[in-house]
Amino acid sequence: MLNKVPEVTLYFWVIKIMCTTVGETAADYLNDNLGFGLTKTTYVTGALLVALLVAQFRLRRYVPPVYWAVVVVISVFGTLITDNMTDHYNVPLTTSTIVFSIVLAAVFAAWYASERTLSIHTIVTTRREGFYWLAILFTFALGTAAGDLSAEKLDLGYAVSILIFGGMIAAVTVAHYAFRLNAVLAFWLAYILTRPLGASIGDEMSQNSHKYGGLGLGTTGTSYIFLGCILTLVTFLSITRRDATEQRRNEPLLEGA
Repeated sequence: MLNKVPEVTLYFWVIKIMCTTVGETAADYLNDNLGFGLTKTTYVTGALLVALLVAQFRLRRYVPPVYWAVVVVISVFGTLITDNMTDHYNVPLTTSTIVFSIVLAAVFAAWYASERTLSIHTIVTTRREGFYWLAILFTFALGTAAGDLSAEKLDLGYAVSILIFGGMIAAVTVAHYAFRLNAVLAFWLAYILTRPLGASIGDEMSQNSHKYGGLGLGTTGTSYIFLGCILTLVTFLSITRRDATEQRRNEPLLEGA
């Protein structure tokens, strides 16, 4: 089959950050605003994620609406994993951050041992796609724990957390382009860091806390704003195929390239 994930373009990072923001606000919206409660929200989101993953795995190529729907829902579910550990089982955020770091490292180790690559440009088998989505799930769980740890447990606030994680992503970018940091390592570091960045952006826009800050737009308004933006960009990519591997590989080479 063709590569099942999009090319890493500016569109990819913009939509990814918005998905992580929705993951933070939508989980709160379902849990609190609609009154589902944490347990029911987890069950509903988990069932929806399974259904979307079945659809994604049955495809033979990258299809933007299906792929990004999985990312949105897996973002919500990853957030709920951390929330359940914190609220139901009283696991400290410091502990969950360490635990998810170890689990994610184990997933990468198993993936590399099996496939000898962690590159997302080679998601062309079902087994590789399985490793890919498992890694994505735990990047979201880890990012949620790290974001909450920074903003709330360490009392840094949402705006400061945005600057911290945004600065870390900028540092990874400079390390890759200026100092030739390995592309696969740079990608996964940036991918992990976009989760707490997006979560902090979501909290900054939706919350209104004297202690941590926030614009007070509410989880409903914030979720709809970002979902609308995601829908617009995904529709554009579905029509143009700008981020599809087969599109980019079939483009004619520049003269002299």
